[in-house]
Amino acid sequence: MTTGTILIVEDEVKLAELLRDYLQASGFETELLHRGDGVVEQVRQREPDAMLLDLMLPGMDGTEICREVRKFSQVPILMVTAKTEEIDRLLGLELGADDYISKPFSPREVVARVKAVLRRARLPQTEGPLLKAGPLILNPETRLVHVGETALDLTPTEFGLLKAFLHRPERVFSRDELLNQVQGYDFAGYDRTIDTHIKNLRKKLMPFELDRCIGSVYGVGYRFSLP
Repeated sequence: MTTGTILIVEDEVKLAELLRDYLQASGFETELLHRGDGVVEQVRQREPDAMLLDLMLPGMDGTEICREVRKFSQVPILMVTAKTEEIDRLLGLELGADDYISKPFSPREVVARVKAVLRRARLPQTEGPLLKAGPLILNPETRLVHVGETALDLTPTEFGLLKAFLHRPERVFSRDELLNQVQGYDFAGYDRTIDTHIKNLRKKLMPFELDRCIGSVYGVGYRFSLP
């Protein structure tokens, strides 16, 4: 029994095959693409359970792929790249990527992160009653979020952040606490990651004037409260 299909988009053939071997050994089916052009159409026709997406690709780069895929799909995307500059990490996350893995990396770590992102993305989850804050309603079981009659299209990471906030309104969460809750493992050392996901979540709440509910606590982290 497979645990899901992972699309690996990586132009380094040996690295792609190494990731394929480790993922298959963990029970995943895999598909490999070594160019960026064609990725968006493949996701549209055969959406995988998650995608490992290199940033630098021939044909179409990873940032453009992520931007286009997010127009029609919330498939979990894990960016994989040799670039380590902060701006590159932030750009990938702002475009809707769920995680960011810098080369060189351990293939076992990649498998662990894939499993973590799938755990928080999959249906169903029986976690109890609806979570509500004013017009905002989050259903942990169906993973649907509504503001009044309007559905919000959230990534798995954004959903996890909002769920954490609604479980404990008014509580101040440190960045590390939020990262550990939504990423599903002990995240090592990239402090600005959570800021970017919060920025994306606020942007989606902004049309309903709910972005102000997520307040920054200087030097600590974030707190959710209705104005």
